[in-house]
Amino acid sequence: MTHRTVHGEPPGAPGAARLLLPLIDAHRGPRGPYTVAAALLRHLVPLERSRQLVAAHDIEIRAAAPELAATAQAGRGTIDDGLAEDERILVPAPRRTLRLANGLAEFVRDAVPPGSRIVVCNGAHADPTDTELLDVMMRRIPPATLAISVYSAGPEPPPDTRDAAELWAAVDRCVREGFLHAAAELGERGLARTEPGGDLWWRFAHRTATALGGLGRTEEAWAVWDLVRLTSQDPAMHAAAAYGSAMLDARHPDRARRDLARARRWLNAAIAISTLLPDPAERAFKLGFDRNGLALVELRHGRLDAALALVESAIELARELGTRHPLHRMVLLANRAQLLAAMGHVKEALDDYGAAVAIDPEFPDHLLERGNLLFRLGRYDEALADFERAVRAGPPLPEAYYNRAEVRTVRGDTEGALADLAYVIELDPGYLDAYVNRAGLLAAAGRDDEARADVTAGLALKPGDPYLLTVLGQLETAAGRWESAGTALDAAVARAPELAAAWGNRGVLRYAAGDPAGAVADLTRAVELQPDPDLYANRAVALRDLGRIEEAEQDERRARTA
Repeated sequence: MTHRTVHGEPPGAPGAARLLLPLIDAHRGPRGPYTVAAALLRHLVPLERSRQLVAAHDIEIRAAAPELAATAQAGRGTIDDGLAEDERILVPAPRRTLRLANGLAEFVRDAVPPGSRIVVCNGAHADPTDTELLDVMMRRIPPATLAISVYSAGPEPPPDTRDAAELWAAVDRCVREGFLHAAAELGERGLARTEPGGDLWWRFAHRTATALGGLGRTEEAWAVWDLVRLTSQDPAMHAAAAYGSAMLDARHPDRARRDLARARRWLNAAIAISTLLPDPAERAFKLGFDRNGLALVELRHGRLDAALALVESAIELARELGTRHPLHRMVLLANRAQLLAAMGHVKEALDDYGAAVAIDPEFPDHLLERGNLLFRLGRYDEALADFERAVRAGPPLPEAYYNRAEVRTVRGDTEGALADLAYVIELDPGYLDAYVNRAGLLAAAGRDDEARADVTAGLALKPGDPYLLTVLGQLETAAGRWESAGTALDAAVARAPELAAAWGNRGVLRYAAGDPAGAVADLTRAVELQPDPDLYANRAVALRDLGRIEEAEQDERRARTA
């Protein structure tokens, strides 16, 4: 059996007796996100005897099939789940659906009887969540376990009869879970079915613009915010539209198109309006939100002191909110921690990260950020603890395993690091840095063929990557192919002149090719960038060949003590 993607409709009777469940219609029209996932879960979850397996994937199951919440009771989750609508300020990044897809694929792989088969129709009309899930399942589940056939066409769905209230419930769920494509599509329908300027219309507008911005569909998001300005005279709406417009400029995915001056103008307008809001609590919240946004603009300009002052003023305003808006306080504390760390105030930064983590211990981003800071400080045990907490906090998170691999590497656990990096690549085959690090570890272990495969895969993702070119040069040097090694390392040095490994490996190549003077020059530059025992030892060898014995002996001493 194999996985298949077929253009057209499925046959009239696709071996129904051999199917895990009847033909699955993936059309997003009737249900929206995770139509395929929910069909699978409704069949598998009630049959699953291992409650541990369900508990291990509780977040993914409830996100894809909320109707199974009673069966897949929450064992993990963030505080967002229990907050009022106006306090849920965090919108998951688009990559969250990849985490959910990987978790769901692992559940299905472990729950289905081996030799199962499913047939899906209307694949061309599936929501992006299902398209991504089917891709992940086809990549990660062997056909011998579950053979998957996806047909592009199928029957037309019944006409959409959802009213505005039902649409709002769907949009709210989609934004909360990070199903941004569906949130944008359904939000636009909601806007068309509600009275312009009314409360429900405004909520549709806000969610739709937010989803479009999160997807990088900047022009469409601008159009929604402009529609708000054209339609409404409500000051709170105008303040929110000004803030949202500013973030489109400040966070534009194309750095060259970020307009920080225009973002500042919009944020100044938002702050001016928020200052005049009559309700003290609403004023404190929105004004703090806007100042935090202006801090991002200052950060983009490199003005850390100004950014820090703005974030601290927002934290002061948040104290007026009492116990309300915990996520707002958490974000502000984490932002201040980032700024303090960048300014070298490590203790204060760690204190703020600790306070942010205490507000929501299951929110992985701040665990990763604190772990990275601890790692840079050489506090590897504490960093590892944070990364492992992030691993356990929810669906598979590639960054957590990648970071854990870095700790394992510096602690000499090469096999553990390689296992983590292999899992990162399994979760996300586009994770370039995982190929870079694994290629380097494999090359250092003498597993050159495996390292070369990772270099090839990585360069297919990013041609000319200097880190991969450096590993390629190292491999070509070891194979005695000096010309191709030189080509790779010359390109690496040209693309990343501050990369010590590129200079060091080119120095090794030059020595091997009979150019000890060139080797000394390259190794000297490498040492200037990153003093390292191996670099000193290699330079000592080249210096001895040149008869510079005293300098060679100095490098040998440095190699022993560095």
